Amino acid sequence: MSDVIDVAILGGGPAGYTAGLYASRSCLKTTVFEQGMPGGQIATSDQVDNYPAIMSISGYELGQAFQAQAEASGVTTEYLMVDALDRDTETGMFMVRAGDTQIAARSVIASLGASPREAGFEGERAFRGRGVSYCATCDGMFYKGKRVFVVGGGNSAVEESLYLAQIAESVELVVRRDQMRASKSLVDKLRSLSNVSIRYQTKIEAIKGSSFIEEITFCDTQTGDLVTEYVEPGSVGIFVFAGLNPATDLVQSFVDLGADGGVITDDHMRTKTPGLYCVGDMRSKDFRQVVTAAADGAIAGHDVMRYLDSIDE
Repeated sequence: MSDVIDVAILGGGPAGYTAGLYASRSCLKTTVFEQGMPGGQIATSDQVDNYPAIMSISGYELGQAFQAQAEASGVTTEYLMVDALDRDTETGMFMVRAGDTQIAARSVIASLGASPREAGFEGERAFRGRGVSYCATCDGMFYKGKRVFVVGGGNSAVEESLYLAQIAESVELVVRRDQMRASKSLVDKLRSLSNVSIRYQTKIEAIKGSSFIEEITFCDTQTGDLVTEYVEPGSVGIFVFAGLNPATDLVQSFVDLGADGGVITDDHMRTKTPGLYCVGDMRSKDFRQVVTAAADGAIAGHDVMRYLDSIDE
């Protein structure tokens, strides 16, 4: 069993590395499998100012700190894209597969996060990367001095709008409802900016153009009235923050899913499959934040020791 790890953690975000920290401190042989940048989704955030005890830090720096602390406790990181997860029903052993690489693990903590959800307007996919984006930190500089629209009314939409307002000439939020869902403190900060405006009870119905966006059709969500605005090609950007789709493909055959598409777990982060835990944004939950992801990871990283002790008895 020397080539078998105790805990395989799929994903190196706040939940994954916190799980690794707790598991490793329990003297469990723990490996985090990460396909990209430590920190997960938060690594693309320009600024994080709601994580306890840290006044302000970039998402990239916070992700690096999660990794450094976990590795200092004994966690190993493998930069691999896991493409399959199998389990031997007789032994309970998991097999993590990444291309030609196969790693046996006695337990798995999945921290696969979530991906941006599309708003669903006509032309959204066609203009992705050519005027439509889902990451202000990644693509904001392409719209320096230009006009941008932000679709969404939650915390993410407002936080990204605050960032874009430093770059773009103007930022216009397009909100389906008659009020914002974001926290009052964020909305107040947004309203204090002179180059930001909000279109309530409005959604984007369609975008059209050749190489870049040339037409944007807006729909009044109360009356259904349509208004089309014509813009110079390449002069505008649309940033969509319409929520997240939990990344569950790797574990779907082992778990139950909730109405939001997230994995259903108990309070210990256990799924219906013994030895498999799911944490962070991929769980079925109402509130997805760095601090809640880290809490999920801590709970799973602690409980996995109990699970492994029980099967060793």
